[in-house]
Amino acid sequence: MTLFRLNRLFDAASGRALDVAVDHGFFGESAFLTGIEDMRATVDTLVEAGPDAIQLTLGQARLLQAIPGKAKPALVLRTDVANVYGRPLDPHIFSHHVPHAIEEAVRLDAAAVCVNLMHLPNRPEIREACIRSIMALRKEATRYGMPLMVEPLVMQGEEGEGYGVDGDTGKITTLVRQAVELGADLVKADPTDDIEDYHRVVEVAGDIPVLVRGGGRVADRVLLERTAAVLAQGARGIVYGRNIIQHPDPAGITRALMDVLHRGVDPSAALAALEGRER
Repeated sequence: MTLFRLNRLFDAASGRALDVAVDHGFFGESAFLTGIEDMRATVDTLVEAGPDAIQLTLGQARLLQAIPGKAKPALVLRTDVANVYGRPLDPHIFSHHVPHAIEEAVRLDAAAVCVNLMHLPNRPEIREACIRSIMALRKEATRYGMPLMVEPLVMQGEEGEGYGVDGDTGKITTLVRQAVELGADLVKADPTDDIEDYHRVVEVAGDIPVLVRGGGRVADRVLLERTAAVLAQGARGIVYGRNIIQHPDPAGITRALMDVLHRGVDPSAALAALEGRER
């Protein structure tokens, strides 16, 4: 099936996409609210900056879709919630998807939906819960022609201390391939510890577009250079959250990333332009 909704997600000229993830409040962690306390202001700022998409939850999607006009970013709808980010962890870990998420996505005029595929050390039941969610969402997504973005998350850490991201290339490629096998239309994957390995992630995804997660905050130069590096190895775009919404100039860093992504601007030149705007 041709997924016409993706025409609103990917830039027609570059064939790439920047999706700004501001769905962090869904996970119930106070630290995740930094930079997005006022969601209406956050969405307004991002719309003005003009990324290709904004990733939101069922409760916040209206803030984007109520804005009049045709030029606003596309909506990517988060469909699942988990409690794996706490420090310390809760004694009971869970992952659930919204049962009616695809119908809600259609009503909200979303361009795609996003769901996790998590691998947690010694917690196979969480991966099983994710797989069950993906299979249920895949059925409904096919029925309605809604693109399904699967987010493979390879985690490391000990219970009670919280989980961190594992950048091991072999583990990432394995989980990315499972996402593709489960029917992903898009894959949102972590960067590998060795960025020069990223072509291997793209390779195992085949013809399924790979968008790269941003993860925790890094310096602007690191972010821009890493973005250029994964694009050079075949990634079709980026999904960044905290590196944009917790930035002193969210609109400015968005524009700098768009310059690298869509116009092929060198990261150093994009950084210089960003720093010039900040003065």
